[in-house]
Amino acid sequence: MAAKDRSEAGQAFPIYIVMVAGLLFLAFAFFAVGQASATRNGAQGAADAAALAAAQQARDDLELPFLQALRDPDGLDDFLSGYQYFRAGESEAVRLASRNRSDLTDFHWKPGYWQDRVTAKVRTRYTVGPSVIPSTKNDHATASATAVIEFRCTLKSAPQLPDNPGQGEDGERDHDKGEDESKDTPGLFEFRCDGGQDVTIDLTDKNPLPELGKLIFSVHLIDS
Repeated sequence: MAAKDRSEAGQAFPIYIVMVAGLLFLAFAFFAVGQASATRNGAQGAADAAALAAAQQARDDLELPFLQALRDPDGLDDFLSGYQYFRAGESEAVRLASRNRSDLTDFHWKPGYWQDRVTAKVRTRYTVGPSVIPSTKNDHATASATAVIEFRCTLKSAPQLPDNPGQGEDGERDHDKGEDESKDTPGLFEFRCDGGQDVTIDLTDKNPLPELGKLIFSVHLIDS
């Protein structure tokens, strides 16, 4: 009987080894999946930060062209429908991607009426790392994100702007007016913005509002 027990124990030992090996493999496989997920999350975080930084930097640069657009009778509509960003904000996107140990691989703007989109794509500088899945050792994660600059106001009232500000009826510049006054048409623009906030812009003021861009444009991420 004792010999039989030892024989059964000997037969069970290889099965036990196989089970333990299988469990260890599953544990390492789950760890590899976790590593890959963490790398992908890192890439997505870098892409989100890059897109947001680009949009925020571009928004900060909108103040001057926006004020210039208000001086033209059709300037606001032309500005909202046709403003070109080109590579605006790209340096900030590169900086934020780098801070998250990633490189910017693609960057482009898609203008639209009232809402302009910037998309940033990144690739991590780090890899998933060694795991039980050999192909992940040298794999880098990639991700993309899109942020928007959105005009958040509607025009309530605006001054009547002449077709040729600073000129008299005969088409000649009115030299009786001061140089600054001849270039700029006085008037108040009143906007109603999201949340019921009223924003008034006085074109005669050299510094109409601090951080004007943040008052009239919102920046946020959207699904790519």
